[in-house]
Order: sequence, then C-alpha cells, then structure tokens
Amino acid sequence: MKHAALIGAGRMGRGLAHVFAWAGWRVSLIDAKERSRPDADALLDEAIAAVRGSIGLMTGFHGLPEARAAEIAGRIRTCARLDMANALADADLVMEGVPETLDAKQEALGEASRLAQDTIIASTTSTILSTDLAGFVARPERFLNAHWLNPAFLIPVVEVSPHPGTDEAVTEKLIGWLEAMGKTPVRCAPSPGFIIPRIQALAMNEAARMAGEGVASPEDIDRAIRDGFGARFAVLGLLEFIDWGGVDILHHASRYMTGATGEDRFAAPAVIGEMMEDGRRGLDAGQGFYDHRGIDTDAYRAERLKAFFDILGLKGLTPPPV
Repeated sequence: MKHAALIGAGRMGRGLAHVFAWAGWRVSLIDAKERSRPDADALLDEAIAAVRGSIGLMTGFHGLPEARAAEIAGRIRTCARLDMANALADADLVMEGVPETLDAKQEALGEASRLAQDTIIASTTSTILSTDLAGFVARPERFLNAHWLNPAFLIPVVEVSPHPGTDEAVTEKLIGWLEAMGKTPVRCAPSPGFIIPRIQALAMNEAARMAGEGVASPEDIDRAIRDGFGARFAVLGLLEFIDWGGVDILHHASRYMTGATGEDRFAAPAVIGEMMEDGRRGLDAGQGFYDHRGIDTDAYRAERLKAFFDILGLKGLTPPPV
C-alpha cells in the first residue's frame, strides 16, 4: 500500500485524503499550522469528519455498503504539525495544500523537502507557477505541481505542471499514479491559469458581462451553458470542435465579432491566421489542430454524434420523434 502525506488539512487536503484513500493508498493528513495539541485535535477531528462524510456520500452513489466507507476512511490517519517528521518518513508522495501565499508555500515545501528529500513532492497550487516554487525545495528535480479541480474526489482532471528542472521520470511516475487512480492527468507548461482556470476565467467573465449588459437573464445564460455549451464540449474539446466546424468559421466569426463589438478580446489568435494560410482548415481539409488524414471521417462524425446523443439523453434532452 503506497503512502501519501498531505500537508494541509483544509479543503484541498480533505479532498485529496478522500482521493488517495479511495484509490487504496495509506494517507497521512497533516495539519500544517503549529497549534496547541487541543486546537490541533479539534481541527483534525473536523477534517476527518468531513472526509468520512464525502466518502460516505460517494459509496452511497455507488450503492456500496456502509462498511466499505468505514474501510476506506480507515486508511487515513491525521497528524499534528509536531508529528510531521514521522508522517513523512516513509511517504511515497508528499502533496502540499496550504493557503495560496508564497510565505505559506515556502514554509511547507521547505519543511517537506527537509524531512523527505528523496520523495516526490508536489504542490497543489491553483495560481502560483511551479517555476516560482521550485527554489523552496532541496531537490527541485523531484518537485512539480499537480492542480486538482474541486471537488477533487469527483472531478477526474488533474493538471500536471513540471518546471524545466523536473526529472522527466518524476513527472511520468506521478502521471502513472494518477492514471492508476482513475484520474485524467493533463500535462501543461508552467503558465498563468494552467489550462482550465485560464479558459474558465474568460468564459465566466463573458457570462457575467452579458448578464450585466442585459443581453440575457442569468437563468437563460446558464441554461444555454448547461444544455448547449457544456453538453457539446463534454464530447468535443474546444480545439477538436474548431477542426470539426472548420478553422475558417472561427476566423470569420472572430473578425465579425471584433468589428461588431469594437472589442479586441474577440480577435482570433495568430495561430488561426497561420492555419488559414497553410490550408490547415480542419477536418474536411485533413489537417487542423489534429491530423485527420487517413481516418474515416464519416465514422468519426457518427461516433461523436452518438456520444453527444448519449450525453443529452442523460439530461432528458433527446425526445423521440412525434
């Protein structure tokens, strides 16, 4: 049984305790702050109660007996800051989940690397780049970032972001562990916003802007997102969708939106113009962001449409013909 030591017993630490215990790991959930023993015990009692609650919820969703929830939660032990050395001594993986400040990260990562120098150490930061944190650990080649999406025990995607000095074997090992746990690791360079937060910040700001401008009601904007945007992109990724419809459609739509609104935020990036010039205009051209040459495009379209139909069916949005 592998051992994950989680520094920080807040929301992220609790979610990860669930994730690792659920996947069969032994877990040490560590309070990162120095407190009196009674205060630490109270915080950790609250933390383990929250983890037991989420595990119970998920075992219920799976239709599993209550005994399974107790068995899974039994893999977790809580640990005060004073006992961190013992918790990290035999850890296969250390994950830092303290508040999003450089001071807090420096303290937690420095202590982790002092106590577990030969262990893979990962931050879970959602805002700070791995390049800015690597200097806080004694062996930066064994450090990288793994950004989880809340709730971590439910959302499969984990954005894995090594820094230039991360040993490739370390990155591959973490990705392998995540895949074995049933997660969907995606690799990205240390860039502000990573992948999902960067895209969702633009989308959320635009939705808020439309509501503020009175373009549509909040209810209709969210209904459109749930039943249209969200359902569609649950099947086709954004770049796959560009290829599906044609790069030229985005090219022309972006030019129109920029002219009609006078807002540069709707302008297409340079790569779209380059693809237009190169003739890489998507699925029908054989190349776009993806290489579609040699595939059966009719079969590909049918498979994607069936997946879209299935997604909509789960939402009760595929009425039969009258």
